[in-house]
Amino acid sequence: MTEIQCGDVLHLTREASPQFARAITVRVIRALADRHTYQGWLWIECYELAPHGEAVARRELYLMAAGVRWLASAPPAPVRGHRRPALPRRVTV
Repeated sequence: MTEIQCGDVLHLTREASPQFARAITVRVIRALADRHTYQGWLWIECYELAPHGEAVARRELYLMAAGVRWLASAPPAPVRGHRRPALPRRVTV
């Protein structure tokens, strides 16, 4: 079993915990190793990701490590419009 680390993108389903009746994708902030758990279970602090990859909620989740599916990366975040380059600032003396 691979250890969950900061930056991992995980797909969580009922295999990870019954609370995930609706599957979610998260980006791990950190594993909370200081909390007491049953063997094979752990707490993580993470950001829940929307379908386009942007973080929509910060969460603490309790899950079974064996039921976690790692994703290669988060879905790409949408491009939010075109930004013009900044104009040079005028200096007044």
